[in-house]
Order: sequence, then structure tokens, then C-alpha cells
Amino acid sequence: MNRINRHIVLFDTDQSHADLLPMSYTRPVADFRIGIRKLREVWEEILPGEYCYRPVEFQREKFGTCPADDSDLYFVAGNLLPEEGIAEKIAALQPGEAYRLDGDIVAFRGSEAQLDEERFAKVWSLPEGSGVIIRYVFDIFLNNARALISDFYRMTKGRTSRWLSESNRVIGAPIGQDGRQQIFLEEGASVEGAILNVKDGPIYIGKDATVMEGSCLRGPLALCNNAQIKMGAKIYGATTFGPYCKIGGEVQNTVIFGYSNKAHDGYLGNAVVGEWCNLGAGVNASNLKNDYSKIRIWNYPKHTFMRTDLQFCGLIMADHSKAGINCMFNTATVIGVGVNIHGAGFPRVFIPSFLEGSPVSGMTDVSLKKFYQIAERVMGRRNIQLTESDRRIYERVFEVASSYK
Repeated sequence: MNRINRHIVLFDTDQSHADLLPMSYTRPVADFRIGIRKLREVWEEILPGEYCYRPVEFQREKFGTCPADDSDLYFVAGNLLPEEGIAEKIAALQPGEAYRLDGDIVAFRGSEAQLDEERFAKVWSLPEGSGVIIRYVFDIFLNNARALISDFYRMTKGRTSRWLSESNRVIGAPIGQDGRQQIFLEEGASVEGAILNVKDGPIYIGKDATVMEGSCLRGPLALCNNAQIKMGAKIYGATTFGPYCKIGGEVQNTVIFGYSNKAHDGYLGNAVVGEWCNLGAGVNASNLKNDYSKIRIWNYPKHTFMRTDLQFCGLIMADHSKAGINCMFNTATVIGVGVNIHGAGFPRVFIPSFLEGSPVSGMTDVSLKKFYQIAERVMGRRNIQLTESDRRIYERVFEVASSYK
């Protein structure tokens, strides 16, 4: 089978989907943005072929399924971080062979039935440290530096950056000792009067993205297409802002998938934010406990808080959730889909989907009708339509949310 005819299926298991909630409620895991691009987009570059998803059942109407009656498919775990070395091994798989990493099957060549029944002719083990599995939501920001730096050099290899205005100041070498660019501006990108520090990693500015005057940026950093960094912002690595985000204030080691805003002063660090979210002026989210103890974070399949080895973990916020002005969040607060928080005080550190209210007045349910009205209004500003398949995904999330309230 040549590479053009190779069919590659990015698959989620029930366990990987559950452990990565709430971010996986509305998308397959390979649709997560880690680094600069989505995981699928990187796989498509480093492992050429015809791609499809095998997500959990309620996402299949929107994201599709693998080809029917095909006995020779290449299955790749959706939560496996793309790496060239692993891609080469997957491409060399023979029918019936599989690769295991840290106890999980991460690649297999064969049929869907063989994968489900674990009928493998041979299972190889990838060496420890040769790859990364994104198991929990905090693994997104923990591995963002690795993914961002790798993706930066893939995307910029053999290309020339748009000219950087002399109104900016660069700290560190814009061209590394290996001759590779450390700052890359796509066509239409605008950066004026900013400080760019590339000593710890590169800075990528996407097509038609804007960095306004007075901003201080430290790599590794990715500002994707049409996103904005507002005046005087302080951005630390390793941070990714997806398409059409508007960013202000102080942000550190955060991944925002896209179409979300944190446009004003306030702190956000060691965080993951989905799409169509908004953090109002003065919103602050703690990423460190006062006693410096290790952090516990909500885990959906366990229906309780799980221990981590992390000292730093901030806000986890799923799609279409919002926080009003001056809201405050405790360390490792997890917020589901379609949540609207406002008012004084700290809310609970786990807020299920489709709730609105404040720590003082309490929380009430958000109806799907109201949610759709707001979502259509928000998405319409970017000329993106809320589809019927989107609605059925939200209906499923709405159904399961009741078990957590």
C-alpha cells in the first residue's frame, strides 16, 4: 500500500475520551490544539494518507467514522502526540502488528474488529520517553512546549518569515546557532512596538494576526491566524492562542483552542480553554495553592477529585463557557460546557455543564434553548453556523451533565 492509499484512523477509546473531559465533550481528542496546530493536522503532514476519525459514538454524526469493510487500516490513538520517529514506525507496520506505549495500544494495522477484539499478530513496545500520551487535561499545557517547538520548525522549514518591524525589540538570537529562524511572521501578520524574547523558544505569529504595542512576549509562543494580543499584554511561554482569540493581561503556559477571548487585565496560567469562551475584565485564576501542596483536580469517570503530582494547575474551561468581570477562580477549577459564571466570591472548583449563576446567589440550569440562542449569536460574529450535528452533541452533553449536578 503506497502512502497515498494509506487509510489512517485517529481513534478515541471510551477511557481516553472520559479522562479528557470536559474538553473532549465536543470534539475528538485529535481535534485538540496542542503546539501550533491541531493534532490531526500534524499527523497529516508527518504521516501522509487519507484521514478519518473514530470518535465516541455521539460525535460520529459530525466527525464521521472509518471506512466500512476495510481490513487494512492504520489506527493511531487520537491522544498520541505526533512525532516523526513514531510516524516512521507506524508507516512500517505490517498487517496485524501494533505498537504499545506506557501500557496502551497507540497504533495498529488491520481491521476495526481486530482492534476492538485486540487480535494482534505482534505487539511492539515503543521505548520509554519516545512518545507522549495526552491522558488528562493538564497534559495539554504540560506538553505544549514540546509540541509547539517541534511544530514551529516543521511549519517554517525552508520558508522565509515576513519582515519584523524595527519598532520591536528582540531579546535572544532571531536566527539560532543551527541557522533556524526563531521568529516567524506569516503573511498579513502585524507586530509593532513589542518585546520578543526567544531565549527559551521560538515565537510564531500566524496569518493576519496582530501584536499591539507595549506587549511583552516570551517564547515558545504561538499566536494563530487572525488572533490579537492587546496593548501592554505580558505573555509567557509555553503558550498557544488559537485562531481569532483576543488576549490581554498576563498569561503563562496556557492553551486556548480558538475563537475565545481573554482581552483584558487579569491572570491566567497553566490553563486550558476551549472555543467560544470569554473571560471578562479583571478575571483571575489561581494556579498555585497557598500552602504549595500538590494539586487535586476533578476527574469525570471517577466522579471525584484525583491526585496529581502538579504544583501548578490553573483553569480548565470547556466550550461556550464565560466568566463575568472580576470573577475569581481557585486553583485547578474545572468548568464544563455552556457555563456562565458572574458575581463576587470563588465558585466551586468543579462546575458541571449548562449552569449559570454566582457563588453568592447559587447556580441554576441553563436550558438548551437559551444556550443555542447565545451560541448562535456568538458564533455568528465569526460567520460560523451552529449546525444540527452540533446541536445533537450538545443535547448529549446536556443529558449527561445532570449526573454531576
